[in-house]
Amino acid sequence: MDEVEVIVGRVGRGHGLGGEVTVALATSEPETRFAPGSRLITEDGRVLTVERTRRHGGSLLVGFAGVADRTAADELRGAVLLAAVPADLTPVDPEEFYDRQLVGLTVRTREGRTIGTVVAVEHPPAQDLLVVRVGDATRYVPFVAELVPDVDLAAGTCTVVDLPGLLDDAAVEAR
Repeated sequence: MDEVEVIVGRVGRGHGLGGEVTVALATSEPETRFAPGSRLITEDGRVLTVERTRRHGGSLLVGFAGVADRTAADELRGAVLLAAVPADLTPVDPEEFYDRQLVGLTVRTREGRTIGTVVAVEHPPAQDLLVVRVGDATRYVPFVAELVPDVDLAAGTCTVVDLPGLLDDAAVEAR
């Protein structure tokens, strides 16, 4: 079975003296991705095996095999953590999507006019954003049902409501 690597988190600072690190999550399935025994890969190819996890306040603390002290934990700071998952894995909820499913979709209006292509998905605190390439410009579309009412993975498209200024400079030009 083919696998793909997906980002599941980023290592923050060390916690305590025993080698634990904080992890900023980039997955909706932390209990699976950070279960003891799970193997994660850093972008530079280092393989880390999860030994233990626990919640502390609002943070996830993770202890990796071979990371036994604060110095070793601090060396991991900033590392992006990847997990190998089956290429055909999809979320259980049909209204949820993995970033890799959305990147590459053709963006269309409700009338069927092709606007551009989803080139990335960003996850700022307020809401997820589709990064859409429209000609030479980049547009950021909040990934909410009111603005993106339809995602059709089989057709390779997503529908975006054509509001002035969202996908073009119409609102700016009208001033």
